[in-house]
Amino acid sequence: MDLRSRWAAPFAWAARAFRVPGEERRSLIQTTKAAAAAMIAWIIATAVLRLPQPFLAPYAAVFLVQATVYRSLRGWAQQVGAVSVGVLLAAGAGQLIPSVTVALGLVIFIGLLIGTWRGFGDSGVWVGITGMLLISYGNATEPVLLADRLLETALGAAIGAVLNAVILPPLHGERLRAAASRLASAIADVLEETAALVRDGEPPEATEALHDRVRDVRSLVAEAEDAIGWTREGRYLNLRGRREPGEESLSNLISLWQPLAQLIDAVSEAARRERPFRHPGEYARGVVGDLLEALAEVARSGDTDELDRCRELLDEIDQLLLTPTDEVTTSIELGAMALPARRLVQRLRAD
Repeated sequence: MDLRSRWAAPFAWAARAFRVPGEERRSLIQTTKAAAAAMIAWIIATAVLRLPQPFLAPYAAVFLVQATVYRSLRGWAQQVGAVSVGVLLAAGAGQLIPSVTVALGLVIFIGLLIGTWRGFGDSGVWVGITGMLLISYGNATEPVLLADRLLETALGAAIGAVLNAVILPPLHGERLRAAASRLASAIADVLEETAALVRDGEPPEATEALHDRVRDVRSLVAEAEDAIGWTREGRYLNLRGRREPGEESLSNLISLWQPLAQLIDAVSEAARRERPFRHPGEYARGVVGDLLEALAEVARSGDTDELDRCRELLDEIDQLLLTPTDEVTTSIELGAMALPARRLVQRLRAD
């Protein structure tokens, strides 16, 4: 990347944030909300409540502007709980242990152990950190200052959570759409490559690259499942919560993974024969190739006309399977390819 490109990159990112409702815009909105939450928490803690050391208020506010409203509200409860336990630990150590060094080490040790409880989530580390800060600042023996720390944390966390829930609460529809686009394109590419391989009767070596592409599809399936999870969580407790129209379509695309893998296995088995792709014959392979190309078009564009053609080609394959032949292998290998292809058609029809 040249110097001009490096300088242009931030401006391009900002332009996308304002122009396109995607990842950049969501990041910009969340960052702005985090900064606003920290400022509001600081103003209330200093100007309204006049707390003497209100550093925990903006700190907690920033960390509670989470990727989903549900995580913000859950994080508020976890963080307040973790800080409360840390305050109690510091208070106990301050009263019972005269040595600051010993109290510090003990509070950190016990606090970090308690913080591993999964109920605290990512906020568990705050148990030990809060206790450490209070002991090291000499606040552990002053009940008023201990109460201030609790108030600051609860205030900051509440402001961050409420701001995240009320002002443009985050949704993840663009993540869903991007995952659907990538997965549909990858499935279509694999089907087209498989169609060419079957139609041309290529040797076993040609299937190795195909297996690599199938592994790429599996990776995209995992990404799509993650996108659906984020979308559903983002809708939970969200004032803007709505079901994304592409969620069902992406779920159907994910369901194509298993029959697609079975199809590739059947093609690979045919290619490993002593005389690769001798069975089924050239005409039958051409029909299978046409079917896979039509399936690729349906996966990529959702064309219902192509889906009708897929059903017609499946009927033709059924006729070929019923046609008497001296070659048992022809029926076995044609059937092995046709079965997962039929499942692909059925699952695409459900879209």
